[in-house]
Amino acid sequence: MSAIRPADAAARRRTFAIISHPDAGKTTLTEKLLLLGGAIHLAGEVKAKGERRRARSDWMKIEQERGISVTTSVMTFERDGMTYNLLDTPGHEDFSEDTYRTLTAVDSAVMVVDAARGIEAQTLKLFEVCRLRDIPITTFVNKMDRESRDPFEIMDEVAETLALDVTPLSWPIGMGRNFLGCYDLVNDRLILMKPDGGGELIDVTGLDDPVLADHIPEDRLETLREEAALAREACPPFDEEAYRAGHLTPVFFGSALRNFGVAELLSGIGKNAPAPRAQESDKRDIEPGEEKVTGFVFKVQANMDPKHRDRIAFMRICSGRFSRGMKLNHIRTGKQMAVHNPILFFAETRELADEAWPGDIIGVPNHGTLRVGDTLSETELLRFVGIPNFAPEILRRVRLDDPMKSKHLGRALVSLAEEGVTQVFKRMLGGDWIVGVVGQLQLDVLVTRVEQEYGVKIGLEPAPFETARWVYSSNKADLDKLIGSNNSAMAEDGDGEPVFLARNAWELNYQTEQNPSVQFSATKERA
Repeated sequence: MSAIRPADAAARRRTFAIISHPDAGKTTLTEKLLLLGGAIHLAGEVKAKGERRRARSDWMKIEQERGISVTTSVMTFERDGMTYNLLDTPGHEDFSEDTYRTLTAVDSAVMVVDAARGIEAQTLKLFEVCRLRDIPITTFVNKMDRESRDPFEIMDEVAETLALDVTPLSWPIGMGRNFLGCYDLVNDRLILMKPDGGGELIDVTGLDDPVLADHIPEDRLETLREEAALAREACPPFDEEAYRAGHLTPVFFGSALRNFGVAELLSGIGKNAPAPRAQESDKRDIEPGEEKVTGFVFKVQANMDPKHRDRIAFMRICSGRFSRGMKLNHIRTGKQMAVHNPILFFAETRELADEAWPGDIIGVPNHGTLRVGDTLSETELLRFVGIPNFAPEILRRVRLDDPMKSKHLGRALVSLAEEGVTQVFKRMLGGDWIVGVVGQLQLDVLVTRVEQEYGVKIGLEPAPFETARWVYSSNKADLDKLIGSNNSAMAEDGDGEPVFLARNAWELNYQTEQNPSVQFSATKERA
């Protein structure tokens, strides 16, 4: 039995996500963080060739073809006595629902901002999700080695757009081709960018230290002294309590591509970001230091290894010491399940997890037993809350090229729906399949994966419906009446729950008025 207590193990863990607008450099930053932690040994974008020219978190074929992240990846690494669980979220806005679910499993986030573009639409959307969940955010202003906006302008935009106090912990020296590095405002250190990337640390006594003149041209040194002094005077000092409450964001400047500023960012996460926090359940808040194991599934991914047709549930450990082979209660089904082969994710590799602690993300291989939102508990019958489905914005009817493969199609669609790739509805009248997504790219991923992983060719055509609503009622007779009088517009989701498919907003409003005891819900919490 391990002598380590859950509370002590949790204190040495940082579980965080990286969020950004597409092309802000999120995947490159992820790669450099993995390099720092020793999880990979070659920078994919710099030295690798062919297939290896991809950051190790983008494993899906469509991601490699298009150079984007469309699914959440989990990577664990260690540095300076800390264990980091990094969740790289989809960069494309069409996969915002997957990102939302991922943010239920982290304790903090890094927001990557393009130094030339500032706050962009997707960044703002993801920040709002973080705000809803009180997730503290560290800001990394990336691409300082390219032409960029004035640092004060960027910080003002972050402060005004996100309504946050902003505290720079480093300050850039120049920009673009004149970018020399940063000044560490916390420790009074000069961090010079090396020609081949990375940073060289030079200790100084302060901004007035004459040693600075040996490394920085006179005109830029004068600018640094003026700007750094103004930043210290105009911005509030870093306050850990305000940061962890989500009211203040510390800011680092750097270049992920040149591996500059990344070490300082990771050090800041280790020092300032919260350890695993209490998680809300339907009975009480579960503290990480509790002895009994609890956890929840926030993602399911099939066929990460096509050779084995595997299916992995990503489970966040919330409390206790998890050990391989232990039996846990599967709350949704009321059954016990033994977890014999849990895995930890180290970038492109996996290892069997003999143990795991609060904050860790483990993969649980299963054959369709586990779904997004499921709770596993060692003893107490409780359910973690707050992992919803959202009403889709695009509905399409599935056209099957080979009618003999209808059963294969059903299995593929339900399986991908349980992963969160898409939502799937089977009409009660006629039995045809309707898929619902947030964005067009999800449809492309769906078609590609159904063919590549399940051997079924499909097409998608416009559905005669505009939106979907889950329907609930405490009065079964009223719910049956709605279903009976609208059978052509009724469907079941992947869990077999009734869904009303509305042709337009007017029809939805009409049915809502005609059925006052029935709730038409745009969200469904995963039970």
